[in-house]
Amino acid sequence: MSVKKEYDPGAIESRWRRRWAESGLYETDEDPGKPKHYALTMLPYPSGDLHVGHWYAMTPSDTRARFMRMRGYRVFFPIGFDAFGLPAENAAIKRGIHPRKWTYSNIENMRGQLRQMGTMFDFDAEVVTCEPEYYRWNQWFFLKFYERGLAYRKKAPVDWCPSCNTTLAREQVVGPDRRCERCGTPVIKRNLTQWLFRITEYADELLDFSKIDWPERVKTLQTNWIGRSEGAEIEFEIEGYGPITVFTTRPDTVFGATFMVLAPEHEAVERITAPERAAEVRAYVEEAARMSEIDRTDTTREKTGVFTGACATNPATGERIPVYIADYVLLGYGTGAIMAVPAHDERDFEFATKYGLEIRPVIAPPEWDGSPLEEAYAGEGTMVNSGPFDGTPSGEGREKVTRWLEERGAGRHAVSYRLRDWLISRQRYWGTPIPIVYCERCGTVPVPEEDLPVLLPEDAEFTPTGESPLKRDPDFYNTTCPRCGGPATRETDTMDTFVDSSWYQYRYLSPHYDEGPFDPEQGRKWLPVDQYTGGVEHAVMHLLYTRFFTKVMRDMGLVDFDEPMVRLFNQGEILGPDGNRMSKSKGNVVNPQEWVDRYGSDVLRCFLMFIGPWNEGGPWDGQGIEGVARWLRRAHSLVVEGEPSGAEADPKELPRRTSRLVKRVTENLETFRFNTAIAALMEHTNYLLAVRGRVDEEEWASALRDFVLVLAPFAPHHAEEMWAELGQPYSVHQQSWPQWDEELVAEEEITLVVQVNGKLRDRIRVPTDVSEEDARRLALESPKVRQHVEGREIKKCVYVPGRVVNLVVG
Repeated sequence: MSVKKEYDPGAIESRWRRRWAESGLYETDEDPGKPKHYALTMLPYPSGDLHVGHWYAMTPSDTRARFMRMRGYRVFFPIGFDAFGLPAENAAIKRGIHPRKWTYSNIENMRGQLRQMGTMFDFDAEVVTCEPEYYRWNQWFFLKFYERGLAYRKKAPVDWCPSCNTTLAREQVVGPDRRCERCGTPVIKRNLTQWLFRITEYADELLDFSKIDWPERVKTLQTNWIGRSEGAEIEFEIEGYGPITVFTTRPDTVFGATFMVLAPEHEAVERITAPERAAEVRAYVEEAARMSEIDRTDTTREKTGVFTGACATNPATGERIPVYIADYVLLGYGTGAIMAVPAHDERDFEFATKYGLEIRPVIAPPEWDGSPLEEAYAGEGTMVNSGPFDGTPSGEGREKVTRWLEERGAGRHAVSYRLRDWLISRQRYWGTPIPIVYCERCGTVPVPEEDLPVLLPEDAEFTPTGESPLKRDPDFYNTTCPRCGGPATRETDTMDTFVDSSWYQYRYLSPHYDEGPFDPEQGRKWLPVDQYTGGVEHAVMHLLYTRFFTKVMRDMGLVDFDEPMVRLFNQGEILGPDGNRMSKSKGNVVNPQEWVDRYGSDVLRCFLMFIGPWNEGGPWDGQGIEGVARWLRRAHSLVVEGEPSGAEADPKELPRRTSRLVKRVTENLETFRFNTAIAALMEHTNYLLAVRGRVDEEEWASALRDFVLVLAPFAPHHAEEMWAELGQPYSVHQQSWPQWDEELVAEEEITLVVQVNGKLRDRIRVPTDVSEEDARRLALESPKVRQHVEGREIKKCVYVPGRVVNLVVG
């Protein structure tokens, strides 16, 4: 071997990227003889520049996809741009530039940056969601949902951002003071007529995770968000108004309902309020509208309310009970009305105590002597003061009372959900137009499929208020009715951009297909997605919506499976150096280009994978990047003639050490433990440098080939250069993944017991010579261990060499 070129990472990388592009190296392999692997990372928003957080999300995903390709899979690894949304429109208002021009300028810039990463993205499969050939199918899906009763329109109170001038989904309102997730402006309530998708139709099915390998945290977040509760719906008749339905999980307590409470926003409030109570009720309603849900549901806050002057009839007792409004009842939960049972609900007890309302025990606590309760009792017991059900155990009473109410026509068994239908209307321009027209003669009329797409006008005029220009564009909103041919107006709302990202993985398969949202033949080859990577912050928005879309697509006959992605891995988030989420407004965005210019792409890739477990993330700190640069420089030097490093090492161990490296890196890549894989590569580099020139030439060549092959997914440019220096055929990325000899590594590993506070939590395989530091690190990387230590302080680590790691947490 001899030196052919001076070591120059920038020159190496640019040269090989040109070669990869010219040779079509990363065109998707369609070989039907290979098992398929659809790898997907969440598509970026075209904000203008990739920041280091994009690199942190994408380059490990690329490393994993490269690994799968070398293992003999035909890998599909596409990329695109989630290109609609408020930032582009706000840029148009601020800069006087059309959102399309701003968006496409950013996309062009980001394409180059994505290639600079050294990724194997198939750019031929790229989708850009603001393209008519893409959003045409958003509109097609809307029409299909409408046909199936899954898209509907209603007037309802919505969260409104006065800065963005648009409706926000509940998930987009954040913080205890209810601010817009995007701009931070305090959110207000407005009553608007909106379009919604009936995701609640699939609530029960969305609670079934049996067919997917997803993180427990995501499944828990979705389960809690859907919030399924079993109980009963009970009808309370309000004088002069009619029945109002309440949902309760405790129908066994209905005999103790001594008053009723409505949410201040409930539609019945205005009609049932007595004239002499109107001013006080109106003032209370206005005050409640300015409060956050978190404040309203704060259990420590003093309960307040106002009597409406109306009374309802308790269907179990026949008694007249007063009807109040109170801000601790929310319209968005249950039915917006509750039967108040103060003896058995803490909030109702506090309210009844304050306003002098009857507190009637109907569930006797154990050893209760019949005296007044000093606090609400919410547990199980024996029914009392409950007519024919006295003496019935409360658990048994729930079913019996429900049946009794059903027989009387006053109630029924019911299931309630915290989940609300997906509000998709947005009062902005830069989104998919909703394909609906309104005709005085025909009413609400869907646009025929053959007339799709309904195009956004290109000559939009923006105002500083942010009001959608579609509302002021007669050429857009004036149209003819598809049914009668008479004058009609178009819907001027556009769709929530989460619609775009709910099905984009299907469009990647055939981005220019014009007979449907995707080519079914390609779907049979690649679907569903095998491995998805992205942030956990999307758990109850994108990740829930894409599951919903797939289930509807299944029911439409478009796909024959239930879940969009078989496996999901959530990476952590790289924060700014100040520990806050990276944001241009905060001035804490780390530009990867300055690091690439200094060290090259491979160094930044490997540094981001080495800094810690990928699922954890953390603040950016570039201090260690120099060490990674030195390692890759030394690794590259292995393919150049040179002397041993002088370090002590046994040359006879080369076959065993090589086998152990291949196994460790393989297992770490299978489980997304990139940091420990790179640690193994670094350790092995030092060993190779120590034994260079002291082993058989053929054995050395074989060991070097295996080393370069397992390095290739992590540092694709360096590995390609080293492979060429070894005289091997182009390209290293088309080679098979090396194998290891199980007999050689068997005695090199032991099983280590991992305990948390003395309790067995996992058993892990580790090298026989594992250090205490590495044993602790490997123990903490175990998913079974992490769930018992996350969010808790590790006070001490007790290590019994070769046997036990005991983590003591507080």
